[in-house]
Amino acid sequence: MTTRIAIANQKGGVGKTTTAINLATGLAAAGKRVLLIDLDPQGNASTGFGVDRSARERNSYHLLHGEATVAETAQPTRVPNLFVVPSTVDLSGAEVELVSVDARMHRLSASLDAGDGDYDFIIIDCPPSLGLLTLNALVAAESVIVPLQCEFFALEGLTQLLQTIEQVRNRFNSRLDILGVVLTMFDRRNKLSEQVAADVRACLGATVFETVVPRNVRLSEAPSHGLPALLYDHRCPGSEAYIALARELLDRLNPRARAA
Repeated sequence: MTTRIAIANQKGGVGKTTTAINLATGLAAAGKRVLLIDLDPQGNASTGFGVDRSARERNSYHLLHGEATVAETAQPTRVPNLFVVPSTVDLSGAEVELVSVDARMHRLSASLDAGDGDYDFIIIDCPPSLGLLTLNALVAAESVIVPLQCEFFALEGLTQLLQTIEQVRNRFNSRLDILGVVLTMFDRRNKLSEQVAADVRACLGATVFETVVPRNVRLSEAPSHGLPALLYDHRCPGSEAYIALARELLDRLNPRARAA
């Protein structure tokens, strides 16, 4: 069965797209067949996989509107076993266009239910908001991963996100659950990072992944080359962290399913 995971946080700059790109790559490296759906109008995940804007004629906008299927929108990437449904700025109009549409929060779910392909994982990269695009992702997904930066305002807005997830679970998608919170942008030289990490773990307990993603310049450089960090520099601390995160995720889902 396909496991659908939304990567969501309404705050920008928390490493959400970086997590989506590199976690998907880590899962593919573990032998899983993975599809990443870029549901952010900025299209950063698409750029991060080197998808040229001229090659995004069929994209997540058409998937959301039921005008194209997963098979028609998914493109192969340079990572074996990893495919991406790209995004364009046209997706920004979907927020307004869907307001008057029946079952507007079920559009993505309906498209995936019609045939999501032969994938082990579908990773949905959400925009930095709690609008209709993110709600569509939460209704379509089984699990949510929340990237949380190790900075002063880390917990600001998290309560609202958790409340939204609970409302979606109660009203639209009873199977939705939080798979985990991943701490990003961790700087061991900074005592604040240590304090924030401790506070988040004290607040959320085992929900927080053991793996912590460090601040790492190679993670920032990789998208400009159209590559996941795991291909750009697989030995850098950021890449090693995302490989560890993929393994931890597999363990959480099913300890016996962990790839060797």
